[in-house]
Amino acid sequence: QVQLVESGGGLVQAGDSLRLSCAASGRTFSMNAVAWFRQAPGKEREFVAAIRWSSGVTFYTDSVKGRFTISKDNIKNTVTLQMNSLKPEDTAVYFCAARNRPILSAGLSSQNTYDDWGQGTQVTVSS
Repeated sequence: QVQLVESGGGLVQAGDSLRLSCAASGRTFSMNAVAWFRQAPGKEREFVAAIRWSSGVTFYTDSVKGRFTISKDNIKNTVTLQMNSLKPEDTAVYFCAARNRPILSAGLSSQNTYDDWGQGTQVTVSS
């Protein structure tokens, strides 16, 4: 099992930047992929970005391409989501999640792909 803790959320204005961090502990050697999801009030949780732990290959949902960047530090066992040009529609609770078994790329955007989840961190973007 992997324990995940998100940090870095806050209140910013539209156009500003924010960097979220996900710290992993426990059986981190078993991680296959790590992803960020977000959930706005009254809406379903949606996929944001994912990164494969061994190769570093990244995946993004269309609405954040060119604005968000996911990266990892294998030594520190952390995953970062750099968010630039933030928009009010980015307002949500952001969660990180880990997959501990092999998975096809097509499955990386599905919530049920992931085995362990963090508690979430709030991001609020004012207009």
